[in-house]
Amino acid sequence: MPENLYAQGEMPKKRPSKRAFAGISLLLVFTLSLLTLSFFQAPYVIERPGPVVNVLGKDSDQEVISITDAQTYATSGQLDLLTVSVVGNRSQTPTWPELFWAWLDPAQAITPLDAMFPANVTQQQVDAESTAMMEESQQDAIAVALLKLGYQVPTHVYISEVSKNKPSSGKLVAGDYITSVNGEAAGTIEHLRELVAKFDGSNALKVSVLRDGRPLDFSISPVKNSEGRWVLGIFVGTKYDFPINVKLQLSDIGGPSGGMMFALGIYDRLTPGELTGANNIAGTGTIDASGTVGAIGGIRQKLYGAQRAGAKFFLAPAENCNEVTGHIPSGLKVFSVKTFDDALKVVTAIGKKQSLTGLATCATN
Repeated sequence: MPENLYAQGEMPKKRPSKRAFAGISLLLVFTLSLLTLSFFQAPYVIERPGPVVNVLGKDSDQEVISITDAQTYATSGQLDLLTVSVVGNRSQTPTWPELFWAWLDPAQAITPLDAMFPANVTQQQVDAESTAMMEESQQDAIAVALLKLGYQVPTHVYISEVSKNKPSSGKLVAGDYITSVNGEAAGTIEHLRELVAKFDGSNALKVSVLRDGRPLDFSISPVKNSEGRWVLGIFVGTKYDFPINVKLQLSDIGGPSGGMMFALGIYDRLTPGELTGANNIAGTGTIDASGTVGAIGGIRQKLYGAQRAGAKFFLAPAENCNEVTGHIPSGLKVFSVKTFDDALKVVTAIGKKQSLTGLATCATN
């Protein structure tokens, strides 16, 4: 009789299968790889949903939108301005384990370090440019809302920078206000471009400016840029003479992507009733003086930021629809907008509980 090698009630232990052994080995190799990589700097940063600010509410205990010299109205609901937080910079990038978990999370994106922080640009320059874009966006938002409400808003085109070794170098200077080109008033940046585009390649343009209140005239011959357009070699901005005082308070947030939501918030504060109908509506998009809504970065992170903040509706720039379609978080309805009027139409329909059928979405745009 064969001898029983096991005590009563004792079962033989199973040896690990080859598949289980291979799985354990791969896990160990993966863990050791992550530990090894943690000692090396990663050339990437992580983009993730950032703070969400209701422009109808407060930020750092201050009203985001403050208006004086005009009748304002109480409102409710939320018009959420969305942001993206960047984890990492040139001084300290995310660890490889952090990048791995970000790769698994659809709300986060991994971006090359050089794309977010160019090697020849300092952090101070990045911050300064972001702040300048935010300030310009806010001014455009105020102008759009006031113009929609019937206010007169005079505009002035000013020079913010003159490029070296270009036609305007040595003639025009930063701070000059451009009043006309060949005697025709240049009231907007778009009109200034049209006037410069009329250059025929022969006779120089007469560019008239105000410098410290003094009128000056210069003869300048434009040159063609890489796109084949005539240019003066200057960077310009718009200054508005607002008939009422509108102050926008937002701390530690830069960039131009809040323009559309600011414009909606200002419009809501200056009109009777509750534009949102007490709904939570989120959105993003740049805006220019003509009311055109432009594309922004980090749209997918902002979609998840809106969902996590409790929004049910989202306004997205039409130009971002290709990034939105197929990546919409559950419970969020996304509308496509090209102009401030489009955005106002959507919010009004939501607020008044009107049918949303027929309004453009990224799936139908």
